[in-house]
Amino acid sequence: QVQLVESGGGLVQAGGSLRLSCVASGRTFGSFGMAWFRQAPGREREFVAAVSWYGGGTTLYTDSVKGRFTISRDNAKNTVYLQMNSLKPEDTAVYYCAARSGPLIRTTRDSQYWGQGTQVTVSS
Repeated sequence: QVQLVESGGGLVQAGGSLRLSCVASGRTFGSFGMAWFRQAPGREREFVAAVSWYGGGTTLYTDSVKGRFTISRDNAKNTVYLQMNSLKPEDTAVYYCAARSGPLIRTTRDSQYWGQGTQVTVSS
């Protein structure tokens, strides 16, 4: 079993920045692919970014966040981060951390474990 705990959400003005963190516990973090998803009110949960477990850490982003968000991981701290810059009101959502043992996460169905979510609100 893997437990994921997100933090770092909050209220920020458009153009601002936030850094989300997700701490994993319970199993060998280094062998897990990690990802961030988000869900806005009335909408389905959507993929935001992912990072692989193997050396170098291949990353993947949804088009709407490319150039603004950066996913990274620190295996020594069992933590994955999402640095969010140039935030827009449309980035407002609950952000969820996800994990799975194996390849890069691309969809919600790829994910084995989920955190409880952290709210990000971007005001205009």
